[in-house]
Amino acid sequence: MKDSLQWLSRSALLVGEAGIERLQKTHVLVVGLGGVGSFAAEFIARAGVGEMSIVDGDVVDPSNRNRQLVALSSNHGVSKAQIMAQRLLDINPELRLHVHERFLSPEAAAEILERHPYDYVLDCIDSVSPKLNLLKTAYDLNLRIVSSMGAGGKMDPTQIRVSELLDTHECYLAALVRKRIRKMGVDRGIKAVFSLEKVKDESLILTDGSNYKRSAYGTISYLPAAFGGACASVAIRDLLEEPFPLERRPKGLLKPKKKKTND
Repeated sequence: MKDSLQWLSRSALLVGEAGIERLQKTHVLVVGLGGVGSFAAEFIARAGVGEMSIVDGDVVDPSNRNRQLVALSSNHGVSKAQIMAQRLLDINPELRLHVHERFLSPEAAAEILERHPYDYVLDCIDSVSPKLNLLKTAYDLNLRIVSSMGAGGKMDPTQIRVSELLDTHECYLAALVRKRIRKMGVDRGIKAVFSLEKVKDESLILTDGSNYKRSAYGTISYLPAAFGGACASVAIRDLLEEPFPLERRPKGLLKPKKKKTND
């Protein structure tokens, strides 16, 4: 192994030097650097991916400190993308890094996704419209993508699952995304990370609607990080061509049962 890659020696014991070389040649895009995306981006970098693009137009808010890797008491108001960029380069100074400090409008989604031939895309957005724009554009470009569903209002990381987006269940956000994405002409081919845990509805709050977000659920420190780890694992295992099982949608949920009538 090259001297410059000795920091990945423990990873090489697991995936082999060929696996490290493969990851070094890949380019991964992470969109959204909040509770899920900040951890996902760091896990991707620490795995040895050689080129990354990160996207987020937000700045650190005090309420982010309970769950976001980028959020500290010393950096309120600072760009999440810039904080994350410095962390990633401190992990791997040789990382080829592209930083986009912007929110993902439909135009931005197309512009960013068409800019490079990405090997994998991680959707860590928690707002519906930008998420749909990203998924639709990635699907049309035939890009491999994993999408994080709802991590808010939940506390049990053992109930996190990975499936096809259209096989997700027991998740409010996933249900909304599935319904709308089908109408946009998207079929199978998008992986999703979701949870079987029932959401705590009482933790819901309404927001001012800025940045495409009208509501939010309460969160706990470790759950978004667990989602981020699951998203990163999907991308890394796919890039290494390591097979892994996907959750299947229970047959009883495939179609709504017809109500019996007395006709």
